Amino acid sequence: MERGADGCEVVVSGKLQGQRAASVKVVDGLMIRSGDPVNCYVDTAVHHGLPRRGGLGIKVKITLPWDPGGKRGPKKPPPDCVSTVEPKDEILPSTPISEQKGAKPGLPARPQLVPTASQGPLGSWSWSLDVAL
Repeated sequence: MERGADGCEVVVSGKLQGQRAASVKVVDGLMIRSGDPVNCYVDTAVHHGLPRRGGLGIKVKITLPWDPGGKRGPKKPPPDCVSTVEPKDEILPSTPISEQKGAKPGLPARPQLVPTASQGPLGSWSWSLDVAL
């Protein structure tokens, strides 16, 4: 842990005290136990010792830190790693700008209704559209 590991687990099993076999587990830090990150991030070692009273088994698991350079740990970031990106500074316009979609440049946005002096067949005023082309 002092050398930069994210976590470690040590399991010692066998005849520790007395005739009965027992196991002692010591865990510190983050230990990944399942999924594909176990293959990338966890180093495992097993060693068997043979003292006079009987056999001892020692299992050591070390969780490696993420290292983009690939010297002290895997290059691939862990799946639960979240990186935040600062938003870009956006220059806001000082005056509002409105644009019409599909309108041809130079033409007014809407045709204007202009009354004409001629009367329709029913005696009412008729309206015509004045559009500059």
